[in-house]
Amino acid sequence: MTKLFRYIRPYKWPAIFVVLLTAGQSVSQLYLPDLMSDIVDRGVVSKDIALIIETGLIMLGFSLVVTVCTVLARLYGSKVAAGFSRDLRSDIFKSVTNYSMNEFDKIGTASLIMRSTNDVTQIQNAMVMILSMLLMAPIMCVGGIIMAVRAGTGLSWIIVAAVAAMSLFILIVAKNALPLFKSLQKKIDRVNLVLREGLTGIRVIRAFNKTNHEHKRFDEANKDLTDTSIKVYRWMAAMYPVIMMVLNLSTIAVIWFGGYRVDTGDVQVGQLMAFQQYVMQIMFAIIMATMMFVMLPRASASADRINEVLSMKPSIIDNTKTTPKASLHGHVEFKDVSFCYQGAKDPVLSNISFVSKPGQTTAIIGGTGSGKSTLIKLIPRFYDVTDGQVLVDGVDVREYPQAELRKKIGFVPQKASLVSGTIADNLRFGNEDASEEEMSRALSIAQAEEFVTNEKGGVNAPVAQDGSNFSGGQKQRLSIARALIRKPEVYVFDDSFSALDFKTDAKLRQALSSQVTEASVFIVAQRVSTVMNADNILVLDEGRLVGQGTHRELMKSCGTYREIVESQLSVEELA
Repeated sequence: MTKLFRYIRPYKWPAIFVVLLTAGQSVSQLYLPDLMSDIVDRGVVSKDIALIIETGLIMLGFSLVVTVCTVLARLYGSKVAAGFSRDLRSDIFKSVTNYSMNEFDKIGTASLIMRSTNDVTQIQNAMVMILSMLLMAPIMCVGGIIMAVRAGTGLSWIIVAAVAAMSLFILIVAKNALPLFKSLQKKIDRVNLVLREGLTGIRVIRAFNKTNHEHKRFDEANKDLTDTSIKVYRWMAAMYPVIMMVLNLSTIAVIWFGGYRVDTGDVQVGQLMAFQQYVMQIMFAIIMATMMFVMLPRASASADRINEVLSMKPSIIDNTKTTPKASLHGHVEFKDVSFCYQGAKDPVLSNISFVSKPGQTTAIIGGTGSGKSTLIKLIPRFYDVTDGQVLVDGVDVREYPQAELRKKIGFVPQKASLVSGTIADNLRFGNEDASEEEMSRALSIAQAEEFVTNEKGGVNAPVAQDGSNFSGGQKQRLSIARALIRKPEVYVFDDSFSALDFKTDAKLRQALSSQVTEASVFIVAQRVSTVMNADNILVLDEGRLVGQGTHRELMKSCGTYREIVESQLSVEELA
C-alpha cells in the first residue's frame, strides 16, 4: 500500500493540516478530565464559585476547539481522500488504455472494473480512517496513560491489565482474519464476472433455456463470497463485545478499587473521576485502532491488486527510435509470420506470407478456429508476431508509434460496437473533423443512408448503450461507415458483413470497390459469395496458409477451398 502514497503528494499540505487538527483535537480532549478534577476537588469542596466558573469556561473553550478541529479534520480528510482516489482511478484507467490485448486477456475485464471501482473505494475509506484516526489513536492512548499515571490514584495496573487483554485478543483475530480478507476481493471478482456474463449474455441464456443454470452459477459464486464474508465478519463481530466487556470491567474495577481509596482518603473524588475518564479515553483509542484494523487489511489487499494493474508493463510498446519514412502507400505484407498466444502450446498461425497492394481486395476464409481474426489483428498491432514480420507501407509495424500506425487503418471488428450518444458522434469516432457531406458519403457507401434518414433527427438520432436500439445489420453498417469516414490506407473488415442479407452485402461491396481504389482492403468472411470476387483469397486451415489466389485458381488447386465452396453453393451457382 505504501507505493500508492505518491498519489497523496499533491495534497500533502491539506493532509498535514488534517494531522495538525487531529493532534489539536486529541490534546484538547486530554486536558478536559484534568480540568473537571479541579472543579470537583477544589471548586466544589471550597465552594469557590469563581473557580468553578473560570474552569468551566476553560473547559467550554477546549470543547469548542475539539469540535472545530473535529469538523475541519473530517472535512479536509474527506477532500484529500476523494482527490487521492480520483487521481488513482484516473491513473488506473490510463494504464489500462495502454494495455495490449495480452494484458486484457491476463487480468480480465470484470477484474479490471472491480479494481478501478470497489478496490479504489476500499483504499479511499482507509485513507479517511488513516487521516482521522491514525494519529489520534496513539496520542489519545499514550497521552491518556501519561495523564492517568499523573493523576496518582495507584490504579494504573487496571490500565495495564485491560490493554494487555485487548491486545492479545486483537492479535488472535488478526491471525485468523487477515488471510480471509485477501481472498475476499478475489471472490467479489468472481461474483462480478458471473453477473457480467449473465447480463451481457442474457439473450443467449434465454434462447437456450439456461436461466436456471445461470442462477445456479451465480448462487455458487455468491455463496462462496457469503461464506468467506461471514467467516471474516464473525471474527470482526467478536471484537466489539470483547472490547466493550473489557471497557465495562475496567470501569467497574476503577469504581470498586477507587472507592476504597476514596474512603481511606488516599484519593480525591475528582482524581478518581479524571482517572475514570482517562481509562475511557484509552479504551476508545484502542477501539479506534481496532476499527482501522478492520479497514486496513482489506485496503491492503485492494492496494496489492491496484499495484498489479499500475506496475504491469504493456507487452506492446512504442518504438523510441525515429520511425523510418514509409516509401509505399496502402501496401501490406506478411513475411513468414507465426503467432502464438501467451500460455498456449501450439501456434495459432504458422509461416504466413502474402502481399496486398493498393486497390486490391484480400479475402480470408477458412473453418472456425483457423486463425482468420487473429491474422488481421496483427495488422493494427493488437498483438505482436512471434516470428516473422508484418509490414505496412514497407515498414515493420513494430517500428511505428501505435497511434501513427492505427491512423493508417480503418478497422471494423467482428462484433459491431457503438458508443452511447448520436449517430454523428459514432461516425466522428473515425474522424473528429468529419463534415456532414463526408458522413453522408460514408453512410451511402455502407448502405446505411436510408435507415439513418428515416430516423428522427437523421445523423443526430440517439444511439443507446452498445447500439441496442439498432438491429445487428444496422450496427454493422454504422461500424463500416465509421471506418470509411476515416479514409485510411488499409481497410480491415473482420467478418463485418455477416449480419447483412445477400443483396445489401453485394451492394456494399460494389460501392466499396469503386471508392477505395487507393487502399488495401482485407475482408474476413464465412460466406463464399462475399469473397469470391476478391483479387486474392487466403485459405487458412488450422493456422496454415493452404491456398492463395483467385476464386478460379483456388477451385482448381485448393481442396480445402473447394470443399467450403461446395458446402455453400449449388451446382447451378458453381456453373
